[in-house]
Amino acid sequence: MSRAIKIALIGCGTVGGATATILLNDRALIAERSGIDIEIGAIYTRDFAHARELGIPESLFETDLERILADPEIEVVVELIGGTTDARTIIKRAVAAGKHVVTANKALLAHHGEELWAAARTYGVTIGFEASTGGGIPIIRAIIDGLMANRIDAIYGIVNGTSNYILTRMTQEGTTYDDALSDAQADGLAEADPSLDVQGTDSAHKLAIMASLAFGLKVDFDTIPVSGIDTLESIDVKFGQDLGYVVKLLAVAHRTHEGITLWVRPAFISREHPLAWVSGPFNAVSAYGHATGHTLYYGRGAGGHPTASAVISDISAIALGTLPAIFNNTGYWQDKNLDTRQINVEETNSRFYIRIMAKDQPGVLAEIARIFGIHEISIASMLQPETTEDGEDTLVPIVITTHSCKERDLRAALKAIDSLTTTDNTSVSIPIAEEHPEKFGSDVTTSDSRRFENS
Repeated sequence: MSRAIKIALIGCGTVGGATATILLNDRALIAERSGIDIEIGAIYTRDFAHARELGIPESLFETDLERILADPEIEVVVELIGGTTDARTIIKRAVAAGKHVVTANKALLAHHGEELWAAARTYGVTIGFEASTGGGIPIIRAIIDGLMANRIDAIYGIVNGTSNYILTRMTQEGTTYDDALSDAQADGLAEADPSLDVQGTDSAHKLAIMASLAFGLKVDFDTIPVSGIDTLESIDVKFGQDLGYVVKLLAVAHRTHEGITLWVRPAFISREHPLAWVSGPFNAVSAYGHATGHTLYYGRGAGGHPTASAVISDISAIALGTLPAIFNNTGYWQDKNLDTRQINVEETNSRFYIRIMAKDQPGVLAEIARIFGIHEISIASMLQPETTEDGEDTLVPIVITTHSCKERDLRAALKAIDSLTTTDNTSVSIPIAEEHPEKFGSDVTTSDSRRFENS
């Protein structure tokens, strides 16, 4: 045995309860694998009902947070209550008390990571947060350690299991969004209020954390454009399938010499792309490094036990000294990162799927094509499904895919098309995400690959 370590759990909900259960039931296994004997010294929560349901010994229950913070034997405080208010205060007080912290709190780190990491550095402790981003997928350790020899140029992620479950049902079974959401809630895969998941905010929190670690650049969460799957229509899912695409809620970050671009939104990807195969509540993250090329990390991105696995991994890494060594000696952390320009997504180029509801009249297609031409948008394909309805006022879908174009130009073109008397001014556009080009084996050409021109 290398050493023993005593911890305190703050929160005993789904993840906290699973963490406690694993540490109590599998203590010997964890000690055998890691060389670390992890002992729960206390569990602090407002309501111990769930802990009692799990059969956790009441001798571990603590109602006084001050005793935990003052206990010199407790080396690690594990924050699993969520939110950005009480959790922030508890973590700041824990590090000030000289205790390491492990957290699964993605929202807190996305908004206040710079402050919290700086505080931990001031007091000579470490914050572990593997569980905040990939659940049971060790993506944080991969970025900060496994890919250390790489300049990471892009991250593509499916990082919300609720949304991916819903989209899988819509794609594979033709289920409507509302029915798929109801099923997800019934199966415990979606909250009663699923807005953080289906509107993309949860994915954006995770993207902000990953991008800051991967690029070594400060990320302003509030400037990340975010849209979710709650307005996605089944008709577009079906047309996309007919064109060879699968729709996913993607979280994407990539960098150029001008800065970084981050976005979260539904996007079409080729059914041949590895991320297209990620189904149900599973998550996956693609990282593109200059030495490794494309690497893919796949697994359960949420749930009590998968997330608890990541929590316990961080506790062990702190006890072993590996995580503190990485935190103290590596450079890519929000409190150390360089400022950069976050490029507005409208200034970037992409291919797009477009659906326009237009009157079935002569000349309509020509007028639409003319407007695209004015805005220098090249049409890759166009489809107008046959209709059995008669009448010049009948609205029919016109489905278009474009070649790569600037998103700002596309928005201007669609605004003009929506203003036509022959359309119903509700055009739909969905980006088509291409495979990020590998720069396998390419050299870093600057002495500091993090610096970019602020142009």
